[in-house]
Amino acid sequence: MKKHFIWKWMISNRLAFCVWGFFFLVPAALFPQQTVELTLQKTITIASDSSLQAFIAKNQYLYSYWAFRSYKAARLPSLNLQLTPLQYYRDITRRYDYANNVDVYREQQSLYSSGNLSIRQNFDLTGGTFYLDSELSYIRNMGDNVSSQYTSVPFRIGYQQDLFGFNSFKWEKRIEPLKFKKAKQQFLASREEISVTSIGYFFDLAMAQSEYDMAVDNLESAEKLYQTGEERKKIAAISQADLLTLKLDIINSRNSLKNAEISLKRAMTAFVSFLNLEKEAQIHLTLPSRPKDINISVDEAARFAHENNPEFLENRQQVLEAERNLDQAVKSAIFDASFNVSVGFNQVAPTFRDAYLNPSQQDVVSIGFSIPLVDWGVRKGKANMARNSLMVAKISAEQKEISLDQDVVMTISDFNMQQGMIESAEEAVELANRAYAETKERFMIGKADVNSLTLSLNRQKDARKNYLSALKNYWLSYYKIRKMTLFDFEKNQNIEVFLE
Repeated sequence: MKKHFIWKWMISNRLAFCVWGFFFLVPAALFPQQTVELTLQKTITIASDSSLQAFIAKNQYLYSYWAFRSYKAARLPSLNLQLTPLQYYRDITRRYDYANNVDVYREQQSLYSSGNLSIRQNFDLTGGTFYLDSELSYIRNMGDNVSSQYTSVPFRIGYQQDLFGFNSFKWEKRIEPLKFKKAKQQFLASREEISVTSIGYFFDLAMAQSEYDMAVDNLESAEKLYQTGEERKKIAAISQADLLTLKLDIINSRNSLKNAEISLKRAMTAFVSFLNLEKEAQIHLTLPSRPKDINISVDEAARFAHENNPEFLENRQQVLEAERNLDQAVKSAIFDASFNVSVGFNQVAPTFRDAYLNPSQQDVVSIGFSIPLVDWGVRKGKANMARNSLMVAKISAEQKEISLDQDVVMTISDFNMQQGMIESAEEAVELANRAYAETKERFMIGKADVNSLTLSLNRQKDARKNYLSALKNYWLSYYKIRKMTLFDFEKNQNIEVFLE
């Protein structure tokens, strides 16, 4: 009875199993993935937000941002607390016995504790440091003679610095803001470099899609022309050689279609991987229309490059760092001198309360010198090395600036030339399409031969490739100019990006 019930239940639910199997086992075949339409600008936006290059550029900027924050924080007063909560000694030490006039070894036990609270402020102008602190210490001797003492410094103010020495604070004040500005501009330049890379991937895929579409059209056209050739061969309106050529065109078109399909898959994979999209994503690109004419002055572009380009800022930073190293080497070659002065109060007493009653004034003034008498020219050699490094840095910076200026001029020249080439490439595509259509029509009625048809088809292919190449070169030149100048010539303003 149970077997009969189970068999009846399986038959009645067979339809349900089939429906569920239909949706779970064959969804890919019946529901193809949706194609994503992307424009050039949308591609650049996605790459600037989601690509690996964008992630690296953002984190490099954040590293520089926190380094600059640390520099700014070091210029503010710092509050420090130093504690030694417990320090215990138990050892054998040598002592002098006055009664017997001999040295003896005795056991010693002591307990020590201390704390210091201080405020310090660096002074950029002189390179010194002001400080304000308070200190308390406690010691307890144990053993045969037990005693306890507190010593306090309720208040002490002082100033210390190196005399005639290297002032690191002054150089940091000049270099660190420049480094941070360079980091911000480098982040913007990295985003523009991502745009340049995006254009390359975009037009590589666009060309692959165009090649594939043309290969499909050419195969369909070749098959139709061969059918027409067979009909004309029956009435002796075409030679056997021309008919074989038409058949050869079909074979070549099929091979070209296979190659175009492989190239399209490779370009699609590279494009999707660069944008960090899903591997199965299918992309269809919409080509940008002819851009509006933009007149860019070479002098203006060069001025913006000098103001904004991180490479120019890098040159200035390298020269400043070389000047800093020379200053440090020259001053350390003479002698080192330090100065410290402080005024405060201190007291010692057996109890904590008494340690803060009637404190005595504490005055400290100290000057120290470190004079190299014989170092066999080591410091002098370091100073000469730093001087030569500064000369190299200045010459290198000048050469780099000349090279960058030339690069700006050449890129703008290419950009202005590309604007005219796009217009002529559009006209060439229109003429090539019309010429191929008319030649194909004339061939169909027997007024054109196979060679004329093949030549017209090749000219059409070349015209389409040249148009895509002109578009690609135009946008590459434009974004290279943006990268070098960090200036948006369409909006007539500096390029800025605000990070959260």
